[in-house]
Amino acid sequence: MTDSIDRNASSELVSQTAEEIKNVAETTKEVTTATVKGLENSTNHALEFLGMPIDVNTLIKNSIDLGINLVLALLIFFIGKWVGKRILAVINRMLSRTHLDQTVLNFLNNLLYGVMIVAIMLAALNKLGINTNSFVAVLGAAAVAIGMSLKDQLSNLAAGVMIVIFRPFGRGDVVEVGGKLGTVIDITLVNTRIRTASNHEIIIPNGDIMTTSSTNFSSLPNRRIEVLVGIGYQSNIKKAKELMLLTASKHDLVLGNPEPLVRVTALSESSVDLTLYAWTENGDWFGVQCDLLEEIKYAFDEAGVDIPFPNRTLHIEGLQDLSELIKQQGITDANNDKTP
Repeated sequence: MTDSIDRNASSELVSQTAEEIKNVAETTKEVTTATVKGLENSTNHALEFLGMPIDVNTLIKNSIDLGINLVLALLIFFIGKWVGKRILAVINRMLSRTHLDQTVLNFLNNLLYGVMIVAIMLAALNKLGINTNSFVAVLGAAAVAIGMSLKDQLSNLAAGVMIVIFRPFGRGDVVEVGGKLGTVIDITLVNTRIRTASNHEIIIPNGDIMTTSSTNFSSLPNRRIEVLVGIGYQSNIKKAKELMLLTASKHDLVLGNPEPLVRVTALSESSVDLTLYAWTENGDWFGVQCDLLEEIKYAFDEAGVDIPFPNRTLHIEGLQDLSELIKQQGITDANNDKTP
């Protein structure tokens, strides 16, 4: 009986305790809700008092939306840039198999990369809610203004594009442009750099290259050598021609097809000019020409073929009077020596 009374008392105590906890929780919830509403109302009143009638809920929602859009825009930019680089790498590998010039590959790679970056930036700005149409219009206006102030550079840029497309010469070619002879070091979209035989670097604007004639000495595999030698009028022309042809045929780097040829090219004032025409590979041209000149000189010396050179006669006014004066002075000195 006593145990039953204790259990009933305990049950009533637990029920009362649970009821009190429930009441406290409801009271706490009501207080919290009232506090939040009061804070929102006070914040709204404060903003209205400051002349900024902004709803806090709307501000929070807009801030969250802006943050989400900002994160998405950053993801679009970085992921798009990463994907774009991978695509450019694949395109670059495909283009490298076409055996295009390295200058063309660099130009196409830079062009595609620039287009990709612009497209990614426009997509990211569009995600942020920025009107890209007005942005493109501003870019267009800025491009026109810059183009008007840099028209000469734009002409060089257009000429650089033409050089890259039509390829009148490439890197490593020996060219003569505007009277400047040298090896092409690099071709950019604005200028071309060449290195002379004296190791001087010359920078030529691409616009000047496209508006003047240029000579590419490396575009064809073989090149003709012209060795001009003058012999005296009393020398045997046939013998001199045979010696020149024999010298050319003995040289290892002279091509047999076309065969070397010697022709009388001029009857000058003091010599009969003979020209040796021989073919060699492009890279051996200068060395072979120097060798042939030297060997022909040796062959002519051994065979007694005369190579004339200019002679000059000098006439000095008063030279005869000076000679007489020196002669008389010598006689006078001799007489003085005989005097005891």
